[in-house]
Parts: sequence; structure tokens; C-alpha cells
Amino acid sequence: MNTIFPVVGVIGAGAMGSGIAQLAAQAGSTVLVFDTRPEATQASVSSVAAQWDRLQAKGRLDATATQTLKTRLSAVDTLAELGACDLVVEAVVERLDVKRALFSELEKILRPDAVFATNTSSLSVTAIAAGLQHPGRVAGFHFFNPPPLMKVVEVIAGLRTQVQVCQKLMEFTRQMGHTPVMAQDSPGFIVNHAGRGYGTEALRIVSEGIADFETIDRILRDQVGFKLGPFELMDLTALDVSHPVMESIYHQYFEEARYRPSVITAQRLAGGMLGRKTGEGFYRYIDGVIQKVPEAPVPEVGEMPPFWVSPRAARRAELLSLLKSLGAKIETGPSASPLALTLVAPLGFDITTVAVVERLDPARTVGIDMLIDDAATKRRVLATNPATRTDMRDAAHALFARNGKAVSVIRDSGGFVTQRVVATIINIASDMCQQGICSPRDLELAVTLGLGYPLGPLAMGDRYGPTNVLEVLFNMQTVYGDPRYRPSPWLRRRGAIGLSLTHEEN
Repeated sequence: MNTIFPVVGVIGAGAMGSGIAQLAAQAGSTVLVFDTRPEATQASVSSVAAQWDRLQAKGRLDATATQTLKTRLSAVDTLAELGACDLVVEAVVERLDVKRALFSELEKILRPDAVFATNTSSLSVTAIAAGLQHPGRVAGFHFFNPPPLMKVVEVIAGLRTQVQVCQKLMEFTRQMGHTPVMAQDSPGFIVNHAGRGYGTEALRIVSEGIADFETIDRILRDQVGFKLGPFELMDLTALDVSHPVMESIYHQYFEEARYRPSVITAQRLAGGMLGRKTGEGFYRYIDGVIQKVPEAPVPEVGEMPPFWVSPRAARRAELLSLLKSLGAKIETGPSASPLALTLVAPLGFDITTVAVVERLDPARTVGIDMLIDDAATKRRVLATNPATRTDMRDAAHALFARNGKAVSVIRDSGGFVTQRVVATIINIASDMCQQGICSPRDLELAVTLGLGYPLGPLAMGDRYGPTNVLEVLFNMQTVYGDPRYRPSPWLRRRGAIGLSLTHEEN
């Protein structure tokens, strides 16, 4: 097999380094593994060899291929033994001083045309390369854990990185059977940057007392199609990993409101409630099994009130059709009768604001989230305002659960849950394109492969409508007065002229 880098050095014998070493050998390179702990280096080589044995046992490798791969991989005891490498990939501790010192030593050992790659997930590639005699040969080469299974790799160009260095790393990624995406040197690169909205906005919703962790997870799984809710995901990655990334990106962007972390995760990190690995996070775990609380039963309602739908409701025709299919008595007059339950379906506004602006009786007003077509979701979400009567809340809950679809009832929130989180994700992704961090195509690839979202953020924006997303953001900014929700120029301009968010400019 002809490989673009015949001899590759991997520094760091942890799970990440071992995974990279495995992929490099499978791409045809001779791979030398080094760690400051000799026993860890040998353990890394042994673990990779054991992985190939398992693949052979499953029939995915034959005996000859397994033996060939093992001959390509070996441990070395000193940095000097990496002198013949065409590429060295470091996967050591996330400290700028450590990485810079390491590359400074390597520059004395390797020939001037050898490529240096850093697997950093949060540090500046430009800063790591600063001070070297040949900073142009340093690039980011960010794999995700575990590297053999996570099929996307970020290739990051620092300010001085030579174009051909990134081109070689992109080709090497393809030889590994993975998908490369190209990013400029910026905090969080693509995946960690684009993923900021999901968790941080969910945390803000909790901090406002709108819904609990489990309710938010249910809503985002069932309405949007995320595989894991944000709190399930943070429990899986662990807060000692996810919270520092939140703080790092926030501070690297000089306290940009869109990336603001939460006191909730800071407190839980301090208290050791890290997630699955400690047995307790946002959920409790017994023998590694998540413990979830059953949903509250649907309330029993004796006599159902008539329903009146606001003329300004989003998807009003669909909402009226849904009410009819559920057997509701529908009022069609210009205003609700004194007995009617008033339904509103705002985009971005809270139920209180709508009731005041439209001069509705807040005690009889309930909101429903209609951003997404009801037929495309597994859950309906209702919201009350502080004055909503219990009988009105229960009647709405009972009616919308009549055909067996799950219903969540939350407290008043500008943008409910789905609108807030989805709009935040789309807005951050749009601004990444505005900043030129990556192309729309690479952003979509990186997020779907790296984060497992049901759609890329820009495709998500196209599906739900850029104008609808803009309305959510503008109205949320009005409700909260927070610059966090200001729309990106990329989103605003494309929404204004009806252009797809995934459109690549000439």
C-alpha cells in the first residue's frame, strides 16, 4: 500500500494515541509509538495488536493482513528514534507549554520537511507553532474518541501553516478511511464550536425553571430527533471534559454571549457529579444503567372546554386541523368566548407577551410549539404562563394526548424548548460560516459525523425555514434582551432573500 507518509510517529500512548497509531498502520505507514512512560508505550502497541486480533476473529481481517499490520507497529524508547518520521502526531496533555516544548525538541531531531501535527481539541495551532524555526509545517490534526470509530477528522491550518501540509493530511485521512474537514485556527475548530448551542441553551432553560433535565431531553429527542438529549450527552462525556470546553471557548472568544457557560455545570463539577463514570450526574446510574423517572400520567378531564386559536398562531391551519382530528369543539369567532381555552403558537415570544399584546385572558391561555410539523414529531409541547388556570392546562394536556402522542407541559419560555435550542444551533453554525472558519459543506459533514445530529445545522435551518428561525431569534432577543440571540448576518441575509443556508458562495 502506497501511503503519503511512509513513517509516522505517534506521541502519547493513551486511547487517542493508540487509535491514531492503529489508523496510520492500516493506511500503510510504519508507525512508531512513544510515551514518556515505557510501560504505557508497550501497552499501547499491545492493545492495538489485540484489536486487530479481534477483527480477525470476526472475519474482518485475514491472518496475513493481521500479521502485516503488526509488523508495521512498534514501540520506541526515546524521541530521537522518531528521527526518520515523515509525520509526527502528538496526542499528549492539553497544555500549551508542554506541546510547544515537545515540538521544539522534535525540530532538533526531524528533517525540515517532516510534518508536525497536533491532536489538540482546544488550543491554538498558531500558538503551538509559534517559536519554531519552521512553523509552516505544523497543523492541527484533530481526531475524535475513539478514532477508529469516529469517522471525521479536523485538519486545522494555523496562520503560518503551508497549504501543502494540510493537503497531505487531508489525503492521509482519506487513506485511513475517514472523512477530513478543513478548518481555520479558531476556538473549538468546527465540531466543538458548532456543538456549543445544544448544551448551553438547554442549561439556560433549566436555570430559568422552565423544565427539568429529563423533560428537556425528552423534548429534544422526540421533537427534533437527537439521539441523546443534552443532559444525557453531558453525562456520557462527563462534566470534567465538557464544562472546561465551555469555559475555554467562551473565554477564547472574549466572553461572547453566544457561548456563555452555566453555573449549573460549574457547581456539579465542583461537587463531583460528573455523569455516568461517577454514577451520578444529571441522572443517577446503577451498575452503569441510567435511572429515569416515568412521565406523569395524562390528567383526567370531565368536561372539555371549547378551543379558540389565535389568528397569529404559527401553522394555524395545521393546528385547526389537528384540533378537529382530536375531536375538539372549535370556536371560530373573532374572539374567544368566556368559557374557551385560548391557544397561541408563537415563534420566539413567550405566552405572557402574546397574551398581553393580543389582549387575551392569560388565565385561559396556553401555548403550543408549532415550529415543526406535528406529523414529523413524536411529542407535543405545551407552555403555560404564570396566570394559566390548572383546569385550562389539564384540558389542553388531555386533548393533545388523545391520540396517544406524548405531551410535555412546560412553564413560560420565549421559544419553548425546541425553538430555543434549534435556533441557537443554527445561529452559531451560520456565524461560523460568516467568520470563514469552514465551508458550509465541511460544517455539515463535521457535525453529522462528529456529533451525530439528525441533520447538519444548516440543513436544519433549511428544513424549518430560515425566516422562521430568524423570527424566533429576533423575538427571543426582545423577550430576554440578551445579545446571545442576535442573528448572524449569514442567517439574516439568506433568510431575507430566501437563499438556502447550505448554499456555497462563489
